Amino acid sequence: MTDTRTKRAVRRRARAIETFGNAADAIGPITADTNVFLLTRGQFSMIDIVRHVLADLGPAAVSLWTWAIADYEVEVLGGLMADRNVTAARLILDRSAEHRNAPIVRHWRQQFGDDTVRVCKNHAKIARVWTPTLRVLIRGSMNLNYNPRFEQADVTTNGADFDLITEIENALPILPPLCENAAADDATGLSRAFDFAQLEAFAGVKVWAK
Repeated sequence: MTDTRTKRAVRRRARAIETFGNAADAIGPITADTNVFLLTRGQFSMIDIVRHVLADLGPAAVSLWTWAIADYEVEVLGGLMADRNVTAARLILDRSAEHRNAPIVRHWRQQFGDDTVRVCKNHAKIARVWTPTLRVLIRGSMNLNYNPRFEQADVTTNGADFDLITEIENALPILPPLCENAAADDATGLSRAFDFAQLEAFAGVKVWAK
């Protein structure tokens, strides 16, 4: 007999959308079976998806993974921090972003506490939004800010993907503001990901400008 969970998974994979509209119209209501793949032309960003999910769920906790925070996001993040629908917040941030945008990150720490910022080496674009009954994971190519290019994102609910990201977040150490590079390397576990023999092949190669 076919497992009802398998049938549900098939239904969940059915929604793939090319959108020219906004996040709310593209994603629709957030339910226990939401699983949407989106391809946009930059009409909205990761933060717009988060705002839609928050508006649909009501009071919820949020975590954001980002590589960069630009000036554009100062106002957007400020609005997120002040939103009464946000019950708790966490920021997973690349070390270079904190050094480039120290006032923004300092504002976040003041609003939510030093323990809500996890600094590491990060290029992932992920967001979690959750209530006691519903867990939403958003991931894709999108940064927090507006970017008029082809972008893709997935929005899923109550899956093992959400649980994995939660586990990784909880394992990240709390580092002091403007931490040293070596501390961010250690937090990310880079020493477990590569050995010196592997890295020697890239000796002298210019690192992409940050």
